Amino acid sequence: MARTRNALLAGVIAETGWSQPQVAAALVRVATENHATELMAVSRSHISMWVGGTHPEGRAAHILCETLSRRLRRPVTLGQIGLAPLAPATEPRPGWSVDSISELADFGGDMSMNRRGVLAASAYSAAGAALPGGSWWEHTREAAKARTSLSRLTVTQGHVSAVREAMRYYSRQDQRLGGRAGRTALTAYLRTDVAAYMAGRFPTGAVRRELVSATAELVYLAGWTAFDSGDHTTAQRSFEFALRLAAEADNPPLAGHILRAAAHQAVDLHHPQRALALAEGSLAGARYARATPRERSLLSVVHARALAATGQRTQALAALTRADTDLASAGNHTEEPERVSFFAEASLAHETACTLRDLGDLKGAEAAFEHSVRTRALPYARTHAVTLGYLGEVQARQGHLDAACATWTRALDTMAGIQSARTRDTVIRMRSALSPLRGRGGSIAADLDQRARTELRQVG
Repeated sequence: MARTRNALLAGVIAETGWSQPQVAAALVRVATENHATELMAVSRSHISMWVGGTHPEGRAAHILCETLSRRLRRPVTLGQIGLAPLAPATEPRPGWSVDSISELADFGGDMSMNRRGVLAASAYSAAGAALPGGSWWEHTREAAKARTSLSRLTVTQGHVSAVREAMRYYSRQDQRLGGRAGRTALTAYLRTDVAAYMAGRFPTGAVRRELVSATAELVYLAGWTAFDSGDHTTAQRSFEFALRLAAEADNPPLAGHILRAAAHQAVDLHHPQRALALAEGSLAGARYARATPRERSLLSVVHARALAATGQRTQALAALTRADTDLASAGNHTEEPERVSFFAEASLAHETACTLRDLGDLKGAEAAFEHSVRTRALPYARTHAVTLGYLGEVQARQGHLDAACATWTRALDTMAGIQSARTRDTVIRMRSALSPLRGRGGSIAADLDQRARTELRQVG
């Protein structure tokens, strides 16, 4: 059976600046200190095999983490080098019937640095929690209606507005500075203020639905920031929780938006079938039918990416056409939800380019990435940096090395101050693409690689 190359391990090794023989030599030194005699004979070939997809046996993975941590002077977890053990099938996961107020009050749990490291090392579940079927939506909606209040607080439109304003604020932080910006504060706000509102008394059913919808959006955003931070287990569980809240609010378009984000995560983590199931779920029934044109376009373009990831070229191109048509019909006369305010011409071009790239159309992808760069608004610095990184990669794959280096230089300029695992990944991919050029005397490529290496120490 063919193995999948461990790109995460390769990226961290590239960050150290070591060759594979140097990694092996350093690992043997650490193994000696730890009396791991079974690792005394590790050589370059072992490192090559691990990068190639073979899983190390015994204590080797842990010793490798310690070796890389010493070199980089920061903790390196098994998850960060693609060697986290698979989560057992019996691992407890939030069920579809868990009480939402209790879960919200404990949202994020003890987010100490130690727990963050454990979560980051946890395995993303490719199977995930299966999308609920049958009468789950109706049951969840009716159960929420019957829930009794737990406090004397009377929830008003002012509370709803406060939660929506928090959504706008933390969303801007994410776009400008990356998912780690404000993430701790967002989690604390959900556990305290928002949990208190959810436990209060609702004067009308409309106020309850609006508050639950606003809460679902904020939980979704917390999941998105976890995704951007590389904390994929937390992101996956947050999306599941947000989906349940959308059902409590009887808000199908919001449910579609959340499933679209989960599909995006699955595409990025190379789980194409899971991505396709989630994307198709986002388009089902009222989730697409009742969505606004801008949101429909977003759902469609992520569906296109999932189709491309599964090799369905004709269907993927049809989904891109649908996304173009939907966005073209979005106008000033249609009130769009705040959650899709970011999605415009530049965002559609970026996702279109990713789809074309995955279909093997590098020329078309380059043109679409360039269009995204030209039309991107300034506040969206994180996505702009990622777009430039992807554009440089496509240019390099076509042999346009001077253009690629110029684009990557712009990408590094844009990344200043951004704390994002996805941004960090673009730098790792950049260094991987530059690797064949190092040592050929190309000063531009060498200088760019050195700058990228420095940036890796600063980007979260």
